[in-house]
Amino acid sequence: MTQNDAHTPSNAGPSNAEGAPPHTSVMTAEVLEYLSVRPGGRYIDCTTGAGGHSAAILDASAPSGTLLANDADPAALAIARERLAGYGDRVRFSERYFDEIADVAGGADFVPVDGLLCDLGVSSMQLDTPDRGFSFRESGPLDMRMSPKADLTAAEIVNEYEEGDLADLLYQLGDEWRSRRIARQIVARRPLATTTDLAKAVEQAAGKGRKASTSSRVHPATKTFLALRMAVNQELRRLGDFLALARSLLGFGSRLVIISFHSMEDRIVKHFLREASHGEAPAYEVLTRKVVRPSTAEVERNPRCRSARLRAAEAR
Repeated sequence: MTQNDAHTPSNAGPSNAEGAPPHTSVMTAEVLEYLSVRPGGRYIDCTTGAGGHSAAILDASAPSGTLLANDADPAALAIARERLAGYGDRVRFSERYFDEIADVAGGADFVPVDGLLCDLGVSSMQLDTPDRGFSFRESGPLDMRMSPKADLTAAEIVNEYEEGDLADLLYQLGDEWRSRRIARQIVARRPLATTTDLAKAVEQAAGKGRKASTSSRVHPATKTFLALRMAVNQELRRLGDFLALARSLLGFGSRLVIISFHSMEDRIVKHFLREASHGEAPAYEVLTRKVVRPSTAEVERNPRCRSARLRAAEAR
């Protein structure tokens, strides 16, 4: 899932300006530092996206370091394949969700590794492609799937879920305090076919006095779209499964780095690492006692990275 280029959890940011690079990897220097990338090392980028972090890891591990570049999104993986083609057989590719990486690595005899990177969220190229349905800035189908192989779409949730179940989903995954009002409005407007149909329903539920303009920092539909995307892609469940298996892929002293963009995801990572670093036989030593955030300079260059949070640990 999730991809490592100019992520945002909100869908609220505008498209990149004309002439700007379409994909900007988040906190690349920090990723290399906490992964402790070394020449000849073996690494997995569990959510390679357009390959920004992957390229940086391959450069830092030259001349003989190797990388498994994985992503659930075939469109992103196609870009990564082209971007990383010059690294030859130092890089391998797989198209799976990040919580399935143990099967991929085991099947490729790519265990143990010196570092695992998992960058959660959604990328600029996904947000800025209306047909993917992740954003309400332009009209598109209510899809939101990271992988086209997945069955559940946002349209199914929006048009088929019971009102109460829909309200609970928006509240639990999006922290949307207007969830019941929004769910009621969605049900009243069914069937909803496009992202703009959904955004208008949320705006109506929020009230005319609270309707945001396109220049507002946070659009009233932001949390609804976030909650639906997380539900469609089972993001919290996948994160929990990934954390449970990550240690099995790491050698002693190897590193785990996770970048999240949502407080709920970051809280899951924080609590997991805290628990896994205690006891008589701890699995990890936590390297980030405080969460690491992008520098002011990076946020100025790439506002979409402002909510990024990095946590890292070393396998024991």
